[in-house]
Amino acid sequence: MKKYFNIFGVLFLLIAMSFTGLEMFSSMTKVEFVEGSKTLKFTTKLNTSHISKAVGIDPNTAGFDAEVKKYVNANVAVAVNGANKTLTFTGSQVNGESVFVYYEATGVSDVSSLRIKNSILTNVYPKQVNIVNVSYKGNLKTVNFQKGKETADVDF
Repeated sequence: MKKYFNIFGVLFLLIAMSFTGLEMFSSMTKVEFVEGSKTLKFTTKLNTSHISKAVGIDPNTAGFDAEVKKYVNANVAVAVNGANKTLTFTGSQVNGESVFVYYEATGVSDVSSLRIKNSILTNVYPKQVNIVNVSYKGNLKTVNFQKGKETADVDF
């Protein structure tokens, strides 16, 4: 019996060690429809070191916010009911190992379909996965983006 515990212990240790070099490349975005202001509000959570590498600037410097704004504008787009919407960057916040990025699309009265482009970090990290949760009038839809699949449609 002791022999089996030793074998399982070594096997468990080998499996655990195989994951130590594994780094996750992902972002999470929440999209919420605010009916009162007719706005789609986006909040994206990114790894601080990953976005810092992508924009080429230290997150503790004054120009970080401006570079993140340019990066988001180049890598995220949305069309509502077939009409492209302008995304307005409203800020970013560094919180330790995470950066929260805030932006919105205004003038959205009703949503039957969204076409979302999200290529955040896929140019820097080919295994990047971007998860987007869209909440609209009590309905929640989730879509995933990755290199080669940077655009997706969401229907309500």
